[in-house]
Amino acid sequence: MYLKKSFNQKRNKTQLSFVQGYRVDGKVKHKVIQNLGYLEDYLDKYKDPVAHFQQIAKEWNEKQQAPETIAVGLSEKLPDQCLNRKNLGYAIIKLVYAKLQIREFFQNKQRQIPAEYNLNSIFSLLVFNRFLFPSSKKNAFETKGSFFDRFDFSLDDVYRALGYFCRYSQDLQRHLHARISCLIGRDSQKAYYDVTNYYFEIPYEDEDSPDAERKVKRKRGPSKEHRKDPIIQMGLLMDSNGIPMAFHTFSGNESEKTNMLPAIREVKKDFCLDRIIVVADRGLNTSDNTFLLSGVNASDGKNNDGYVYGQSVRGADAEFKKWVLEPDGYVITTEKDKDGKEIPFKHKSRLYAKEVTEKDSNGVRRLKRTIYQKQMVYYSEKYAKKQRYEREKAVAKARDLIKHPANYTKATSYGCTAYINNISFSKDTGEIVDGKELSINEEKIAGEALYDGYYSIVTSEKELSDQEIRGIYKGLWEIEESFKIIKSEFKTRPVFVSTEEHIQAHFLICFVTLVIMRVLEQLTGKCHSVRQIRNSLASYSCSYLDQNYYLFDYRDDVILTMEKTFGLDLSKKIMPLSEIKRISMYQDIEI
Repeated sequence: MYLKKSFNQKRNKTQLSFVQGYRVDGKVKHKVIQNLGYLEDYLDKYKDPVAHFQQIAKEWNEKQQAPETIAVGLSEKLPDQCLNRKNLGYAIIKLVYAKLQIREFFQNKQRQIPAEYNLNSIFSLLVFNRFLFPSSKKNAFETKGSFFDRFDFSLDDVYRALGYFCRYSQDLQRHLHARISCLIGRDSQKAYYDVTNYYFEIPYEDEDSPDAERKVKRKRGPSKEHRKDPIIQMGLLMDSNGIPMAFHTFSGNESEKTNMLPAIREVKKDFCLDRIIVVADRGLNTSDNTFLLSGVNASDGKNNDGYVYGQSVRGADAEFKKWVLEPDGYVITTEKDKDGKEIPFKHKSRLYAKEVTEKDSNGVRRLKRTIYQKQMVYYSEKYAKKQRYEREKAVAKARDLIKHPANYTKATSYGCTAYINNISFSKDTGEIVDGKELSINEEKIAGEALYDGYYSIVTSEKELSDQEIRGIYKGLWEIEESFKIIKSEFKTRPVFVSTEEHIQAHFLICFVTLVIMRVLEQLTGKCHSVRQIRNSLASYSCSYLDQNYYLFDYRDDVILTMEKTFGLDLSKKIMPLSEIKRISMYQDIEI
C-alpha cells in the first residue's frame, strides 16, 4: 500500500488516498483502499500531512498479513494468453548458486566484454531450467515467465552468451573449486575419474579442422549405449564428497585411456595441487597410466601422484589368478551395506613387483620398468550371486540364439556371443552366417565360474590397509551415479546446439547444475535422493489468486528439510508477492 496524490483541477486541490498495487497477467493494477480527502484539509492538523500518511502506509505494510478471505469470481475467465502458475522451488537452487558466488564471477567477467545483455541472468536461467525442467535453450527462454526473477534479454542474446560461457569454462571451474573448498572443504589429493559419452543423432561426423588447434569433434567411437552415432566424450573428476571438481571433453574417436593423464595434469595446474591419487575403474588401468602415476622416474625419487585402480581377476595373468584362488592369507571381515547391515567378505593383499612398459616421446614402447604396487583381492558372496545371475541370463539368451538363429542379428545378440562357439556375422547385413555348427562354450562358462565373487584393487599407496583401499575405491560408485544423474535427471542429451562453442557451453551448464545438486545434498545431510530433491523443488509452485496473492499446493519432507537448512518458512498456503520476493531474493543475505 502507498499514498497516492492526485490533483483535482476542478477544485484546485490535491486528493489523497491509500492505494494498493497488484499484477494481473503481468500488468500493474491499482485498487483504492481508502479515500483520505484533500491535502489542504490536513494542513492545520499535521506539520507535513504527506509525510504523516506515508508513515502510516509504511507501518501498515510492515504489519500487513494475508487477508482471512479473498473474493474469487466463479465466473471469471482466463485471458487468451495467460501464465498464472510460477515455480518457487528455484529459490533453493538460487541460494546454493549464491553461496558459490557464481553471480559475482559473471559480474567480474561482464566488465571485460562489450555485451549489453547480462551474462549471469542468462546463465542462471539456463541452470534453473536444467535443474527443474530440463529442455532446450529455446524452451528455457520461452518459459522464463515460470520464475519470479525478471530475465530481460532476447533469445538471440542467449545464443550469443554461450560463446562467452565456453570461453570462461576453465575459469568458472577454478572459481567453483575455491568456493567449495571454503564452503564445505575438499580433499583435493583424492580425485575419482571416469569417462562417459553422449551420442548425437546426426548421420555425419564433424570434419577435421585444418587448424593446428585441437578441436573437440563429434566422431564415431566406442559408445556406452552401443550406438553407431557420432559421439563426444566427457571425463569427470570428483572429490571424496561426491562433488564434481572438473570436467573436460574430447572427440568421440579418441581413447579415454590416453586422455586421463592430460586432464589430471591440467587440474593440478589450475587448482595448484601438488599431488593427486587417481581412483578409477579397470578400464583406465593401463600400463602407461599406472607407470606415469607411480612416479618412479620423478627427480626427487618420490611418487608425485598415485592411483587406486580396479582390476579384473578374470582378465589377469595366470600367476595372479593362481594367487587369488590360493586359500592362504585370506582374512574374513565385515562391512556395512547401504542399509547398515553387516555383510561379511574375505580379503588378502600383497606387495608385488609389477613389470610395465614405458613409451618414449614418439609413443613407441621401448623400455620395461618395474614398479611396486599393493594388490588386494576380496571375495563377496553378494557379488558372486550378481555375476552368476548375469552370466546365467546371458547363457540363456545364447541357448535361445542357437535354437533360433534367424531371430538374432549382431546388434540384438549383444552380450551372449562370448558363450557361443563358431558364431560369426555378415559384415553387410549383421545376420548370423549359416553353415557353422553353433554350440555353447562350456569351458568358458566353467572358467568364469571359478572367479565369481572375486575382485581386485591395485594401488601405489602401499601403506594403506585393505579396508582403507576398499573404502577409497567404493567411492567410485558416486561418479558413476553422477553420470546417471546428469544423463537421466538433467537430460544432458539430446544436445540442441551444434557448434563446438555452444556444445562446450551446454556441458558447462550441465556440470554446474550437477555441482549445485551435489552441494545441496551436502548442505542437507544427504537425507534425500537426487530425484526426490529435483521433483519436490519442481513441484513447489503456486498459482495467482488476486491482488498479488499466490496459492501454494505442495509440501513434503524435502520442503521441510529445505526450511530447516536455510531458515525459511515455506509452510504458508497463501503468500503475497512481497513475501515471495523476499524468499526468492534471500540469496543476497549471508547465510
